Amino acid sequence: MEGRLTARRGENVLALIGIPAAVLLFFDSVDLVPVPAGQARIDVLLPGTLALAVIAAGLVNLGIATAYERAYGVLKRLGGSPLGSTGLITAKLLTVVLVEIGVVIVLVAMASAIFGWHPGPGASAPAFIATFLVGTAAFAGLGLALAGTLRAEATLTLANAIFIACLLLGGVVVPVDHLPDALATVSRLLPAAALAEAFRAALGGGGELGRSLAVVGAWAVGALAVALRWFRWE
Repeated sequence: MEGRLTARRGENVLALIGIPAAVLLFFDSVDLVPVPAGQARIDVLLPGTLALAVIAAGLVNLGIATAYERAYGVLKRLGGSPLGSTGLITAKLLTVVLVEIGVVIVLVAMASAIFGWHPGPGASAPAFIATFLVGTAAFAGLGLALAGTLRAEATLTLANAIFIACLLLGGVVVPVDHLPDALATVSRLLPAAALAEAFRAALGGGGELGRSLAVVGAWAVGALAVALRWFRWE
């Protein structure tokens, strides 16, 4: 049922797929993205847009939808039903994972078919799966933390503001190394940039996988702890 409700929000699903795809297509077609020596522009953009897809599904879509369900009293009713709060959250997280898998397939297929992308020599499927799951936990946790503690309107505003900040400062389009020193220092501590770097390393494009996963994992633990501790069902 959670999947059906998500599919009925067609504009949200379109945005989840369309925004990362548009970022990938636009910035690969213009000479605006700094590219390290020996790499193609798509090698920089694909990991960043994969991170953007995880952020959009976990933080923006899940957070805003859950916030309005809470405001309308839906969570209170479902949480008291035989489904229970654990079943409800599990259903929401599984739906986010399924949506993200679909977007990842679309982005990788586009990168391969249109731009001739292929994984680098150091690519690792287990590392990619670990990055995907830890990133999902971090941003879904942030989405639930916002939805369970703030009013729906505040969640809507803040989630979109964080999404834009991740797009600009999260290594999605411009690599963190090309940001001013002060911004780069802050960006490396944020989950968006760390997630993009982890995807880049998992796909064989270089980067520090262990450090990046540690940063994203710390955010995941913190966000989920806040959601579990302070989430209010009404």
